[in-house]
Amino acid sequence: MVIYSPAFHPMLGGLETVVQVLAAEWSRLGHAVTVVTNAVNTEPDVFPFKVLRRAGIVEVVNAVRGCDVFVHANVSLWGFLPWLLCGWRRPAWVATHHGWYEDFGRPVTMLNRLKKWLCRFAAVNISVSHAVDQFLGVKGVVIPNPYDSRQFRRLENIPKTRDLVFLGRLVSDKGADLLIRALALLGEQGVRPSLTIIGSGPERKPLEELAVQCRVGDQITFLGAQSGEKLVQLLNEHRIMVVPSRWNEPFGVVALEGIASGCTVIGSSGGGLPEAIGQCGTNFPNGDVKALASELLHLLNDFPGQITNPEIARAHLAQHIPFQVAQKYIAVFSSALRQNSPTVLAQCRTSNN
Repeated sequence: MVIYSPAFHPMLGGLETVVQVLAAEWSRLGHAVTVVTNAVNTEPDVFPFKVLRRAGIVEVVNAVRGCDVFVHANVSLWGFLPWLLCGWRRPAWVATHHGWYEDFGRPVTMLNRLKKWLCRFAAVNISVSHAVDQFLGVKGVVIPNPYDSRQFRRLENIPKTRDLVFLGRLVSDKGADLLIRALALLGEQGVRPSLTIIGSGPERKPLEELAVQCRVGDQITFLGAQSGEKLVQLLNEHRIMVVPSRWNEPFGVVALEGIASGCTVIGSSGGGLPEAIGQCGTNFPNGDVKALASELLHLLNDFPGQITNPEIARAHLAQHIPFQVAQKYIAVFSSALRQNSPTVLAQCRTSNN
């Protein structure tokens, strides 16, 4: 199979993580996998699958023509072109949806509409949450995202000595400023938890300045981007992970990483994030600082009683183990191949009659 994903390692993000995890798992299951991406890597790629980075159109078309399944990690018009150029030897086109194809709060563009319209011509549409599937309106298949279960795990030898942790890009959509303002509200009630902010981005300096303005700077540690075993150890040191996104997260792999590390998760209630959290935490309305502060106060005041039951956490995470998720995808791919879906041009002709 060929996976087209403009965003990929070494870029950081939920989509990049999911594509890498699934590509590796499909390779372990014996499938020949190639990832086509625009992302640049200055280091040699060390993966159990092939990576084509910024390859020419001829090389990409040849790769797509030689596969059975062409997977789009989010619909891309540039990614769609090689499939069209394959002629009679077009593989089954599978569209996986990790986002909304819209910038909420802004006018819908023709490009947004075109991407959603193209979804109807895929052999199958796979959404990462019921929220995304309902948004698309194509009656596709919902397969929740996996997390890297080999990396993220509970380290029992590490005590949970820290209170709150935020993990994500430091951009306005992720809502780290909401968390800082919530700390200020807690401070008015005499509650002063520690907060570790893990991540990098253009909002770091404004966030540091906001922390000082809110008089909570001494409670917050900015660690920048972290990865690997160091990140796992840091998450294991914390009791509560906060995912205060302003926008509606399509899913939220970071919540799974927190749960696997033994954290109870507080996240915003829009989009697919509640599906990622399950019964392993709680939610608050997007952008509502007072509601976030209230949920934090509740957890902090009664943390022993609010710790997620390990059995519940294990049952929830079991649905997101890479092997299990990869097998679900393979079953859908196999079904699409058996149906021998017609090409997009043939479908267009049929829909116009």
